[in-house]
Amino acid sequence: MEVKIHPSWYNLLKNEINKPYFRAILNLVEEETSNGKVVFPPLNQIFKAFEICKVEEIRVVILGQDPYHNEGQAMGLSFSVPKGIKIPASLKNIYKEVQNQYGGNIPEHGDLTHWAEKGVFLLNSILTVEKNKPGSHKNFGWQNFTDSVISSLSCNLENIVFMLWGNFAQTKKVFIDQSKHLILECPHPSPLARGGFKNNGHFLKCNDFLTKKGRAPVVWI
Repeated sequence: MEVKIHPSWYNLLKNEINKPYFRAILNLVEEETSNGKVVFPPLNQIFKAFEICKVEEIRVVILGQDPYHNEGQAMGLSFSVPKGIKIPASLKNIYKEVQNQYGGNIPEHGDLTHWAEKGVFLLNSILTVEKNKPGSHKNFGWQNFTDSVISSLSCNLENIVFMLWGNFAQTKKVFIDQSKHLILECPHPSPLARGGFKNNGHFLKCNDFLTKKGRAPVVWI
């Protein structure tokens, strides 16, 4: 399997992607597909977040757990779905919160590529999943890789906003140097969180932090 990432990632991750455990993960994914199982996202989109986002341009990290497991949804960016696919409930709540803080119209699609192109790194902790089986690849070893990614970003860059929504994402703050970066925490945007995501102010707080640090704010909507 080809690991398609932007060239800016190679210096940061070249040692990690050459480790035996990482090659073993790729072999497990390929084995699943060769055995007739359907894996999401499509193999050529697994590393899409790394392909779109240049390391030096990352301003925000939004961490998800694992990809959407229904047909046609997962596209390699956390919380994002391709145009033409129904917007998932969690993303609807994210959009509502952006609108609540900034006004404007909610997009008619769930494709967050435009965020990724602006330096919003949409990272899932687990990068693949079997169709209709949420969490099915949680033991493949992906978290070893993505934990290393978070740690490397924290160590090598400054003034990034890490948005950690929900208990799972918040376990990752141990990899983040809070003296160099801003961590924003709140309940998950899923409706199962019973409105805990609402009125979190994260998008305003994010841009306020970036502006104070001399970085360009994100145009969210």
